[in-house]
Amino acid sequence: MEGGMTTHTHAIDAAVHNKIDAESRPIANFRPDVWGDYYLNYTPDDEETKALKAKQLEELKEEVRKELLAVADESLELLDFIDAIQRLGVAYHFEEEIEDALQRVYDNYKNENFDLYYTSLQFRLLRQHGFFIPYDVFNKFIDKKENFNECIKSDIRGILSLYEASHLRTKADLTLDKALEFTTSCLKSVDATQLSEPLGGQVLHALEQPLHKGMTRLESRHYITFYEQDASHNKTLLKFAKLDFNSVLSLYKEELRYCTRWWRSLNAVETIPVRERVAEAFFWIVGATYEPHYYISRIAFFKVFMVVTIIDDIYDAYGTIEELELLTKAIDRWDYNCLNDLPEYMKVGYKPTLDIYDEFEELVAKEGKSDWVKYAREEMKLGCRKYLVEARWRSDKHFPMLDEYLNDASIISLGYKLAAITCYLGMREANKEDAFEWVSKNPNIINSANIVGRLLNDMSGHKFEHKRDHVSSAVHCCIRQYGVTEEKALQELNRRVTDAWKDVNQAMLRPHVMPRPLLNLAVNLCRAVEVIYKDEDTYTNPDHTMKNNIALIMTDPIPI
Repeated sequence: MEGGMTTHTHAIDAAVHNKIDAESRPIANFRPDVWGDYYLNYTPDDEETKALKAKQLEELKEEVRKELLAVADESLELLDFIDAIQRLGVAYHFEEEIEDALQRVYDNYKNENFDLYYTSLQFRLLRQHGFFIPYDVFNKFIDKKENFNECIKSDIRGILSLYEASHLRTKADLTLDKALEFTTSCLKSVDATQLSEPLGGQVLHALEQPLHKGMTRLESRHYITFYEQDASHNKTLLKFAKLDFNSVLSLYKEELRYCTRWWRSLNAVETIPVRERVAEAFFWIVGATYEPHYYISRIAFFKVFMVVTIIDDIYDAYGTIEELELLTKAIDRWDYNCLNDLPEYMKVGYKPTLDIYDEFEELVAKEGKSDWVKYAREEMKLGCRKYLVEARWRSDKHFPMLDEYLNDASIISLGYKLAAITCYLGMREANKEDAFEWVSKNPNIINSANIVGRLLNDMSGHKFEHKRDHVSSAVHCCIRQYGVTEEKALQELNRRVTDAWKDVNQAMLRPHVMPRPLLNLAVNLCRAVEVIYKDEDTYTNPDHTMKNNIALIMTDPIPI
């Protein structure tokens, strides 16, 4: 054993470890799990049934591929077809074909005399794939006073298309700031019940959840319904999308069955007050890496996510400062012998942490990535040191200003670098060590994603956290730093979230510093927190919105 960890235990009475009065702990009353044994009881199809379904899917996929390749390059039909494929959630099957098609569109790009709908659609599709198209393509819809023409207000389909496109804005896209304000006002003034379907439903949904900021899998589930209502839909594509959605949903259930068993084996809930959020955590992870072939990333991310939840709750909602200093030193040492020096309840977080990283080394050894697990370990150590900073603030009754709060603790302790590094271990695109070195240096896209996640988390949960002995949230730090009301503080934090999103969008433009799927992970992490923390903390309080969303993409198959 390294050093003398045992000397620390002699300085702290055993009662500190095991019998501290509950009133001295900042215990949170987390809501119980809402899913029980649902996923444990899932029975997958037998191998023969799986094979038949896979054969049908493959046949339909080839039909869709042929149709995609047959569409003329410069036709509006190509834009519509690519958009439908993406929004229905099956683009991962046709990545090369879509990339080649959009490259040709970009290479032959000229500011065509398209209407508002197709100008916006082309802009959005190309920006989504990192092709820079200047915002001045919309100048033809702007009057001499630099306002959008009143005459386009009646084109609701076009307005909706511009609204969705405007969410890909960067800090340089001043016209798109105006576009978002203009289109939002137009769409809110429309009586959607008077519009034909699916347009009416799409307007209401877009105002609630813009496409670019929505979780891909959840948006696909909604869009399948809208697409089916469109009389001009492609029947082959729709059938393929439905069958593929259900196939992936079944895969998620199998993965969740395994994940639930693993979680139950830890006996965490029986040991310590901790959030039991198996399905909710997996929902978050699907938001980040939804494609079936990233199953290793999902399982790895899930295990890290859950042990981080335990550790987070120990630092944030249960441990005393003396105990937390012990845990932080143990994490730094990364040694199983440290288990002898920790309180019993801490072992349920410490041992699995060491176990899963040993498991990761074995899992990725055949791909030559075992040495790169060190990046994830170091990030875990750094995160725990930052958790301790926040715990000391709470213990010392220190109330930080916003800049100190964001710079010294919370941005790192949330762990988006850790999430990215963990997922990279299971992604074929991260086949060189430079990807891990790059993300460990907290590049702008990861830092911006962290800002989005931390601030949305704090804004959604600050009232709940404030009810107990909890370190200040960004909301209260902002109030103190600027001497403003809660309303003004929320406005300032929302402005920072908007700016961080613009930075994320900028980082997605070519030339890419890393393979696009690795960058997409950061965007998807932003999307997940946008959904989970939109109006409330649905991860901590999962009874309604979160439960419904999980049912949509991880429980209920689509009727065929």
